[in-house]
Amino acid sequence: MTADYETLAKTIAALTEGESDDVALMATIACEVHHADDRFDWTGFYRVTEPGVLKIGPYQGGHGCLVIPFERGVCGAAARMGDVQLVPDVDAFPGHIACASSTRSELVLPVRNAAGEVIAVFDIDSDQPDAFTEADAGQLSEILTSVFAK
Repeated sequence: MTADYETLAKTIAALTEGESDDVALMATIACEVHHADDRFDWTGFYRVTEPGVLKIGPYQGGHGCLVIPFERGVCGAAARMGDVQLVPDVDAFPGHIACASSTRSELVLPVRNAAGEVIAVFDIDSDQPDAFTEADAGQLSEILTSVFAK
């Protein structure tokens, strides 16, 4: 099963309407996205808790890393640069942090608030190589923007 992003966006919009708590929003999005696509093995947020530091937030899947500095890994790169990181082969990414040995590819999207500040990253891991596309990144970015940047 692959994600039906139109339905996913409508579902998330309905579930999050009127909610302003970031953790509640993140928990809902992580759950809905995780169960929307068989490629998604680990789905969750790492929150910016202090300058240069990400800490694990709501997620679905096995254990994640608790703390990730901006200088390390795919999540750190997304937070540091504020850009989507689409990694078809995590073993080829310099400094990749292997929170789970089964991860083969990764998609990490910066999460911005209404002021445009990066408040978190949304991390999706897959146990399949080259599992993500630019279309996935674009659709998920739109969902995140519609929820967090309003």
